[in-house]
Amino acid sequence: MRPTVHDIAAAAGVSLATVDRVLNGRPGVRRQTVEKVEGAVLRLGYVRDVTAANLARRRVYPLIFVVPGGPNSFMRNLETEIRAAAERSSAERTAITIETVPAFDPGALARVLEAIDPASVAGVGLVATDTAEVREAVARLTDAGVHVATLVSDLPGSSRTHFCGIDNLAAGRTAAGLIGRFCHRRHGKVLMVAGSMKLSDHMDRAAGFTELLRAEFPDLEILDPVEANDDAERVKQVVMDALEADPEIVAVYNLGAGNRGLIKALSAHRQRALSVVAHEVTAHSRQALADGLFDAVINQDCGHEVRSAIRVLKARADGLDPLSAQERIRIDIFLKDNLP
Repeated sequence: MRPTVHDIAAAAGVSLATVDRVLNGRPGVRRQTVEKVEGAVLRLGYVRDVTAANLARRRVYPLIFVVPGGPNSFMRNLETEIRAAAERSSAERTAITIETVPAFDPGALARVLEAIDPASVAGVGLVATDTAEVREAVARLTDAGVHVATLVSDLPGSSRTHFCGIDNLAAGRTAAGLIGRFCHRRHGKVLMVAGSMKLSDHMDRAAGFTELLRAEFPDLEILDPVEANDDAERVKQVVMDALEADPEIVAVYNLGAGNRGLIKALSAHRQRALSVVAHEVTAHSRQALADGLFDAVINQDCGHEVRSAIRVLKARADGLDPLSAQERIRIDIFLKDNLP
């Protein structure tokens, strides 16, 4: 049975109030008494439950989330989940602030991070753009003792604390496996559409996709990724241009956002037998699956990612390690037949 504060008080011959003062580093206790309590703690092997102690003190964790603005449906869903968490603040003992920055603007993201007062926050969550200036801004926060969690898109090689997102290499490999099977060993080319190759999730998806498709489906030729900044009109145009210019394209993999534009382009080419895989279940991708324009959608649970970031940042603020199994974000595959 684990020793309790009652056991410490009895072993040291002091009151529970005195034990509480010593464990929490509060003044008003003689040095000799402090040594008695600390000695009892060592002899009994007492391990303090930091979470319970903070609960008893009603500690509040100020958290800041920084997300891209704009029309990206998935990012707006992510922001909705953060706002829902903010509404649970009284129960979860958090004080959540949301900052939005222009999408694909690492300078704006870095400036928001640099403006954060480390003394005012317990942790920061952000959707990262993988550039040197963002890594430097994150390092400034972590050097000041602020834990940083990345969501959706990671910042590899940085001092961030934790990544709350799917394994994007595996997601890309999953997309390749699906397209390879959907194409039934057809010869042809695969068009890959990315938002930005400065995002680690897009880079990893492209790398995983390319690796597996080349290894297991050599009859399919992969075209170089076309960057469209997750803009629906831009996605529509690059896909339209590619399909009109190259009749050998038999599949499309949209590894970023902008699915509304992809849907418009595919609708204009319904006569083409195309295998299509995209990311994230939204109202638009759900309808595209139902209409047969998309064959599969790979999804990540943005609500789980937000809850994970909050748990991780609170645990790290308490000096604790998060439970890795609890924080693992699952890759979901949806066809029109299994949509939730």
